[in-house]
Amino acid sequence: MDGTRLGGMSIIVLVERDADQGVGPGGADPAVVAVHAAGPDPDVPLDPLPVTLCGLDTAQMEHSEYQRTRPGQRWYPPELAAVRCLECERVLRQT
Repeated sequence: MDGTRLGGMSIIVLVERDADQGVGPGGADPAVVAVHAAGPDPDVPLDPLPVTLCGLDTAQMEHSEYQRTRPGQRWYPPELAAVRCLECERVLRQT
């Protein structure tokens, strides 16, 4: 995974899960609270920088494994549009 490119910026799409919610029945993951964007670590491009574009710590977030497949697609997975981070989106629009 090389991350998603927006304009000249490469990003890694991360999901923030509900930390208070345990693993559900049948091993279901806790609900996604938000989708964030972070720049890639220059030394390890598959890893995100320590903070998202909105300033949150990425340590407890998970890679979404989402990559845009064509220009014009959104930076976040379509099924998670309702929980995308609007601050990350604002920063991306300014780049």
